Amino acid sequence: MDELIIKLKGQIIEVLNLEEVTPEDIDNDAPLFGEGLGLDSIDALELIVLMEKNYGIKLRDPARGKEIFKSVRTLAEYIEQNRTK
Repeated sequence: MDELIIKLKGQIIEVLNLEEVTPEDIDNDAPLFGEGLGLDSIDALELIVLMEKNYGIKLRDPARGKEIFKSVRTLAEYIEQNRTK
């Protein structure tokens, strides 16, 4: 799981063009939206595309998005349980 978390941090930085952020800057349990990384709804769409493209996961229930994208750790846990790639 730790390896996936590190990989996800790099992918999030790349996909969202967070030029001044390093993987070490992202706390595994910090909120991705709001006070944590400060991501917005456009960023959420980018994360959904990242999951589909890199892990073969389609978010079938958008209502679960808030729970899944709570932190890097919750995102990694969801990917671990649902990935096809």
